[in-house]
Amino acid sequence: MPNWPGDDAVFPLCVPLIKQYEGFRAAPYKDSAGIPTIGYGTILYPNGKAVTMQDPPITEPKAEEYLRYQMSLKSKTIATYLTRAATLHQGAAMLSLTYNIGTGAFKTSTVLRKFNAGDIPGSADAFLMWDKAVVDGQLVVVPGLHARRVKERGVFLTADA
Repeated sequence: MPNWPGDDAVFPLCVPLIKQYEGFRAAPYKDSAGIPTIGYGTILYPNGKAVTMQDPPITEPKAEEYLRYQMSLKSKTIATYLTRAATLHQGAAMLSLTYNIGTGAFKTSTVLRKFNAGDIPGSADAFLMWDKAVVDGQLVVVPGLHARRVKERGVFLTADA
């Protein structure tokens, strides 16, 4: 994974970002797309079983364990998509986005396409394309998603120390 900065470097920047926008919920709930979710946005347990609405509540440490497991899977996948080296901040922002939209959506995203083409400003701006959801059959900007994308864009554009 020569183009990926490494999980040990990216996770400290990314975990707080994901936690801030996913929020912790001990009991199962349905996300905005109606998918049973638990903890910090977990929809699949490490054993591959989907979260159900009948699952028992979990603790915050267990939720963070699930979060880190999913982040590790997603970061390994992202690394295979990159054709150029990402900085720590770029990696953290792309991982936060991917945690939310999924690896399939990230693979075909303008964020990735422009990043791989070397268009860093264009890649950063493309984060803002992912601020919508279908509500009552209409694609609309969701304020929480917009705030998350603005934050991710800012992280993406932050220079490493």
